[in-house]
Amino acid sequence: MANGESRMHGWQLKMNNEVVTMAEKEVLKDLLEDEIKDLYSAEKQLIRAIPKMAKGSNNPALQDAFKGHLKETEAQVQRLEQIAGILETKPSGKKCVGMEGCIKEGAEALSEDGNETVLDLGIIGAGSRVEHYEMAGYLTAISLAERIGEKEVVSLLKESFAEEQGAEDKLRKIAANLLSAAPQKVAA
Repeated sequence: MANGESRMHGWQLKMNNEVVTMAEKEVLKDLLEDEIKDLYSAEKQLIRAIPKMAKGSNNPALQDAFKGHLKETEAQVQRLEQIAGILETKPSGKKCVGMEGCIKEGAEALSEDGNETVLDLGIIGAGSRVEHYEMAGYLTAISLAERIGEKEVVSLLKESFAEEQGAEDKLRKIAANLLSAAPQKVAA
């Protein structure tokens, strides 16, 4: 098989020469626990990536937005640990490959050369994809937790979801300001 292809071996999946053990999912709580692990991995990856996004940004408002969201992300990790405790599971044990991909796109945006405003808009695009990925995960987890009657878990997840929405709103507002200042054509 070519690199990157997948092949099932019982409850294991081989991807990019890495064996990933698949968890059994018999009831909704199993799926919720898996979503929490995925979100936990995503947020932990972001704790390492957000400072790079802030440092690579040129616009002070964008730098501040990333720095502020880093604090929220750290609180989200703590909430996910609390949720795992409520569900009597561990938050770790899964690697969120979706977030890994989003972070790689962000790294590409940081490595490019060009007009600072245009580059910041590219960084915002990468950040926006991250926020939307997280919001999808939180909405899924909220729906599952509501269905199985985990009210405290729902409340904690909704708090993190609201922070993700707020981060996306900040990015959109910064982008709107930068768009008006960005060059539209290359000078002749």
